[in-house]
Amino acid sequence: MPNNLKRSLMVAVLAIALLGSGVAMADVKVGFLGGFTGPLKSMTPSVYKAAKLAVKHVNDQGGVLDGQKIIMPNADTTCADTAAAAKAAESLVNSEKVVALVGALCSSATISVAENAAIPAGVTIVSPASTSPAITSLNDNDLLFRTTPSDLYQGSVMARLLRSKGIKNIAITYVNNDYGKGFADALAAAFLAAGGKIEANEPHEEGKADYRDHIRSLAASGVDTLVVLAYANGSGQTIIRQAVASGDFDQFVGGDGMVNDTLIGAIGADKLRGMIATRPGVPDTTSARIFKKLAWADDLNPTATFAAQSYDAAFLLALAMEKNGSAEREGLSKALRAVATAPGEVILPGEWQKAKTLLKEGKEINYEGATGNHEFDKAGDVSGVFIELGVYVRFGSFIEFGQIQ
Repeated sequence: MPNNLKRSLMVAVLAIALLGSGVAMADVKVGFLGGFTGPLKSMTPSVYKAAKLAVKHVNDQGGVLDGQKIIMPNADTTCADTAAAAKAAESLVNSEKVVALVGALCSSATISVAENAAIPAGVTIVSPASTSPAITSLNDNDLLFRTTPSDLYQGSVMARLLRSKGIKNIAITYVNNDYGKGFADALAAAFLAAGGKIEANEPHEEGKADYRDHIRSLAASGVDTLVVLAYANGSGQTIIRQAVASGDFDQFVGGDGMVNDTLIGAIGADKLRGMIATRPGVPDTTSARIFKKLAWADDLNPTATFAAQSYDAAFLLALAMEKNGSAEREGLSKALRAVATAPGEVILPGEWQKAKTLLKEGKEINYEGATGNHEFDKAGDVSGVFIELGVYVRFGSFIEFGQIQ
């Protein structure tokens, strides 16, 4: 055979080998869905950064499976538009061909994403921030999980906190979606059971410029305390700003969607003095302390709302992929339950190489995350802790007061 022909054959064989290697080592895509625009636009960047931090820890310690790197394409749900959320998810699922999804953040967006894109395609989805009780009963083929507890619990915790402060009568306004209604229903039931009285409980629509008639209707109840279950960059901010201007209420209370410093910056810390807020928090555990150290090292505020839950969601999906033994959608949800459930050797945030070695040896692992254990129940829900927050007037920011007992 002529030398030129031999060389040509060798080049062809080498090219095929390299091509095959490239296919085997292709990047693995895990998508992120967040409200980059809309009423959660100031909260989303920290949540996304936390998910990417988990991915960074995986990639820096050898990647998944045979050394593949995880990349995290993102898409905007807008939070408020369920059709936009479905379209964003369809792009990640069908065009980007993601193996799994972290998100969405707003409950209505997550439900739309699950029903219209993730469930039909068999894609496992873990939300770090969707808290509506409606998610629990969704027919999801065991594909939808969350690393934050339901508002069924947050409503009960908020009610207990308010009663412990001697608050007997409240008015509630809630954004008219799955998040707002679920939270309001849970709070109202628990507050009444605790001996309190709901003087007004009214929904409002997101995105309006003027809520003054709505505020007057709530104020007609004669109570001093207004609970606002909405979003810091959306209707919640507008309602509190206009309520402050009208002088109709002396005390404001907010849930997790209201806990963002943009709210304080827009209204003024002095005007929000004494505001009470609650949100899912981080327990005082070894795993939580490790996460805080890792987060600060990457210039991420570990106390940012839903940041710790987002880190756990992404890290759990990577562990599940490793446990499943492939970058395929099939079998991933079963593997997710396995890596999050005792018994098994405990894996803490950042301990990717340890987990990878144990799984390769055929051993069981149990991830104890930044927000505690994630023993998913039958519906894919987890328990968790809730913390009380207030407004630090001097610095114009929210401050944590500790876990609510």
